[in-house]
Amino acid sequence: MTFGKCILGITIATALAGCTGINSMANGAAAPASTAFHWTSSPPLIAPQPDAAQTIYGMKDPSIVYANGKYHVFMTTAGSKGWGLAYTSFEKWTDAQSAPIVPLDKSPMGPGYRAAPQVFYFAPQKKWYLVYQGGDPLYSTSDDISDPMSWSAPKPFFPVAPDIIKPPQGTGWLDFWVICDDRKCYLFNTDDHGRLLRSDTTLSEFPNGFRNTVAVMTEKTEDLFEASNTYRIANTDTYITLVEAMSPKGRYFRIWKSDRLDGKWEPFSSAPMNMFAGLDNVEQRWSEGISHGEMVRTNVDQTMTIDPCRPLEYLFQGNDPAVHVDDYIKLPYRLGVITAKGDNPVSALCRR
Repeated sequence: MTFGKCILGITIATALAGCTGINSMANGAAAPASTAFHWTSSPPLIAPQPDAAQTIYGMKDPSIVYANGKYHVFMTTAGSKGWGLAYTSFEKWTDAQSAPIVPLDKSPMGPGYRAAPQVFYFAPQKKWYLVYQGGDPLYSTSDDISDPMSWSAPKPFFPVAPDIIKPPQGTGWLDFWVICDDRKCYLFNTDDHGRLLRSDTTLSEFPNGFRNTVAVMTEKTEDLFEASNTYRIANTDTYITLVEAMSPKGRYFRIWKSDRLDGKWEPFSSAPMNMFAGLDNVEQRWSEGISHGEMVRTNVDQTMTIDPCRPLEYLFQGNDPAVHVDDYIKLPYRLGVITAKGDNPVSALCRR
């Protein structure tokens, strides 16, 4: 679903700066040890629109798929009445700024605290799933991703929160992410205190039966903070996990790899702190950091697969470093896209 000039549409670089062709790809099964990521950023593409019900300060936490000839974006709205979810769709990135944004509180999902969505098509049931946080992990389903009023009422993944996320063992959970292989579905989450946690259920039980909640990575709070997202790299046995971290220079993402979803995660970049995207490797950056986002994927299903043979694009939230507010919800977050430049550890896995 990332597109070059001759592949199903246009990339951000094509839409905004003129296409230079598909990035060169290195063949082979492993990236050179010195390989790191380098990106260029679009300007902000999705911003708050007038809302008669409240003041919208920012658009955050995007989730994106490309289906039926359109990009479908779900996001958190930060407004004067709290946190909610919204939806927009468009055919080309150049249409994103003018595409209508539809709040989801009038759907059967209802009003109330909703944030950090993830959308995917669960092929075994032929249903769309929207995963989000409402304190605990919740989900809604739909048969038509293009109809924002079709989402079902929220349902919880867990009948009771696991002990590992409650005091004295834990401090809560947030930013939920589902990915499945051919046997199991895994739910990952962070806790804003240096832990990446994982729960699992069988493919046939999903969305029920999540159990075995364990911490799979533990680091300093600032080094493993929130907003994890996990993908399978097509035609390989490699999975990657991104987790947002904090530094004095702003938010950034780190990247790890594993050969299985229940395996050990190891750094997947030679850059300091195994950086995926941040201040030091993004050109034309308008934001103080690269924060909560999602890869623009080549498929829509629960395997969360990305194609290493196409240019990587990552939809992220950013905010103007010159703006200072005393309330987090008022930060003027906007959504933009970074596009990978040249070879990187993911493109090195391309097998043409």
